[in-house]
Parts: sequence; structure tokens; C-alpha cells
Amino acid sequence: MAEETAAGDFAALLRELKDRSGLSYGVLAKRLHMSTSTLHRYCNGDAVPADYAPVERLARLCKARPEELVELHRRWVLADAARGRKGASGVAAAEAPPGEAAAKAGEAGAGPGDAASEAAPSAEVPPAEAPSADTPPADAPPPAPVGPTVTGPSGAGAPASAPADADAPGRTSPAPARRRTRTAVLAGIAVAAVAAGVTLAVGLPGGGRDGDGDGGRHRPVGAAGVTAEETSPASSSPSPSSGATASPSPSGKDRDPARTPAGSAPAEAPGEGEERSGVPVSVQADPYAWESPCSQRYLADKPAGEMKPPPVEEGAAGWVAAHGAVSSGQQYLRLTVQGTGPGTVVVDGLTVRVAGKRAPLAWNDYTMAYPGVGCGGGVRTRAFGVSLDSARPSLTPEPGNEDFPFKVSESDPEVYYITASVSAYDVDWYLELKWSSGGRSGTLTVDDEGRPFRTSGNEGRPAFEFPIGGDGWVPEGTTKLE
Repeated sequence: MAEETAAGDFAALLRELKDRSGLSYGVLAKRLHMSTSTLHRYCNGDAVPADYAPVERLARLCKARPEELVELHRRWVLADAARGRKGASGVAAAEAPPGEAAAKAGEAGAGPGDAASEAAPSAEVPPAEAPSADTPPADAPPPAPVGPTVTGPSGAGAPASAPADADAPGRTSPAPARRRTRTAVLAGIAVAAVAAGVTLAVGLPGGGRDGDGDGGRHRPVGAAGVTAEETSPASSSPSPSSGATASPSPSGKDRDPARTPAGSAPAEAPGEGEERSGVPVSVQADPYAWESPCSQRYLADKPAGEMKPPPVEEGAAGWVAAHGAVSSGQQYLRLTVQGTGPGTVVVDGLTVRVAGKRAPLAWNDYTMAYPGVGCGGGVRTRAFGVSLDSARPSLTPEPGNEDFPFKVSESDPEVYYITASVSAYDVDWYLELKWSSGGRSGTLTVDDEGRPFRTSGNEGRPAFEFPIGGDGWVPEGTTKLE
């Protein structure tokens, strides 16, 4: 069967990883905080984990390669979906209509007399033969059926008892019919009670997966900066997720000077046996991160005498808001992507969208580095670059970095570093993050608190620096170093 094949393929890869690691079931179970028997059932295919998180931890303990992690996730998704189909068919059987269940119960409880009655129609006297003395006249009305009529699966009304064997007297006793009818009715009532109990259990707030009995009271709330769209398997068109639409952000002067994450989309932990809803991934965008002070510059439409000294990175958001400044030459963006539940979410890619292009700003250019102070930079993993001067800007991994897709979960977030450079334009832009989880997929729009990121070229603009111990900005390169 399909269910057994999917679970078997999943278990086979688990056993292969476990055997290759050289670790025993006991050692692995202790590190995974689960019982040895549970781990043994997973590897034998007797059970499929309800969540992917313990599977991924097991694979990482066994030092699975990236391609094996992707294949393991694929097999788990198939096995989990097959288990869901099997459970749904069992619930559907339990919720069969009482009439149909009663008819089936009556057939199941029929005795030898019923077998004889089913064979009776084939033993009827052909029309050409003369009726016997016991046969009523042709124009006589048929005898009224004794007891109520039970409806069979086909919907046709059939009496609960048929004429007796052809060799028996033409008249049958009503007592067996009443007994069989009473048995069928009682069986139908019992099945209806069981079906109602199953329906009530499924509908209760705690009827989902273990740990989801709070009825959704502790789910995260969405914030501005990320707009979510989700495509469900049953519909080919994306539908906006409620509560995840971005709200307008304040202007640069009214914005809170404290650094605020761009926001996160709402999410709902999917429960087993219930419809999954919500976005299973959240994104926090920091458009005021610095790769280093030496590489960070801002354009401002103010003279040097009205500008405050350069801030530290933590105060960049407030400094930018106070001066109405715009990233100059390049913008360094830090994205933190995290699952909102124990399940694994695949981040399929990031797409750059341009909202507007204009001539570069004719403003003054201010560097955040102090003259003569060296700047060091660490090697960033998950680092990408994009040229906003291109007709179709797209992210490319920095040398030595891998490209999408990546996987995240609630306990295993990812941080992406994006360097957007520009020289010939003033560009408004934003990002679209594509995600998938099981049979669901969607898109998150990531921007600067409801408005696009803004980065402008700085070629030919007057540049200024702030000397250490100085009392104001001076033209760049004029500071005398000792």
C-alpha cells in the first residue's frame, strides 16, 4: 500500500543514517531525549514522527549530508501525508450514516433463515406454471409487511425479511422479522452514538496534536513590515493571510528612534488531524545593520554644520530618522528567518523587487568611519549581494557561500546578510521570501516597516568625515593623521 511504502522509505533512510553513525539506539535516544523503543519504532517503520524536528536532530547527530537532509525531509512529508490519509479514512468509516450502518449491522447479524430468504427469489414458480393451492390468486393484494422497513445501502426500501424457503409453507411467521428489525435498529443507534462521540472528540480545542491544547491562545501576533500570501494545495491562487498585512509606517521624523525589527507574520502550529492554517515562518529585517563602520555611509539633505556626530551601529536607526538620511552607495540588510512551530520550513529563495528608480540624490555624503581607525570584518555565512543598477536585480551568493534553498524551524533559525549596492540611481526596493512546508507554500513581502528600502548612489557628491576628538564634520580626506 502507498502508506506502507512511504513509511518504509522514510524508515530505510533513518536506519541507513543510524547504522553509518556507529551509535547505538540507546545513545541516540538519550541525546534526543526520547525512549529507545520510540526511536526503534521510527527506524523500523512501525511509527512516523508527528513532527520533523526530532527527525532532523537525529539526522544531524548522524552527520547527514545536506542532500540527505533534504531527501529525509521529503520522505517524512510523504509518510506523514500518507498517515493523515489513513487516519481520515478511519474517521470517515466511523461517521457513516446511522441508516447505512444499521442495514449493514442487520445483514451481519442475519441467521440461517436470512440465507434461505435471499435464495427464495430464485426459487419462485415461473409465470407459465399453474399456481399451487397455497398460492394466493393473481388479483389478490399482496400481504402487508410485518414491522418497519429498513433502507439498504442503495437507498431502495426492502423489507427486513423475505419469504421463507420455497419448500416451506407459503406463509411466514412475523416473529423472526420483528427480532431482526429490532436488532438492526439497536445496532444503528449504537453506531450513531459512537460517531457522535468521535465528532465531539475531534471538535474539542484539545483534539489536535499533543501540546496544542491551549486552543491557540499562545500564538504569535503579526506586526507591520511583512505581508504574507499563502497558496494551499486546494487552491491555485494565493490568498492573503489574515492579520499579516503591513500597516503604513511613520515618516522618518516620526519613527521611533529605537531599532525595531521589520516584523513577523502570524503563524499557527499545524495540528495532526485538523486543517492547517497560518504562516509557519517569521522574518525580522534590520535595514540599519552595518557590515563595518568603514563601509557604511549615509546621504543627508543637510549641511555638515547641522549634522550630529556619527553614531554606533545600535543608534543608527535613530540617527537616520533624526536627519532623514538614506543609505549611500550600498545598504547592508540582516534578515533573521525562523519557523513558528516545531515543523521544518524550507526557504526556497529571496527575490528582489524594484518599486521605483530615479536619479541619485544630490545630497551630502557622510561616512560613519573615523579617520585613521581600522575596520575589521568577519566572514559571514549566508551572505548575498545584489546590484540595484541592474535592469533585473537578483541575489547571488558571495564567494564561498551556498545558495537557496535552506531550512528553518523554531529551534533552528537562519540569518541572511544582503549587501545591496547602487551607483547610478536612487532605488526603492523590497524582498519577497518564498517558503514551503509539506503541501503548503507562500510568499512573505519583506520591507522597511511597511515601505520599501531606499538606497541611492553617491558618485560626485560632497563627502564628509568626523575626526576623532573633533567638534564637527570636515571634508573627507582632509584630516591630518599623526
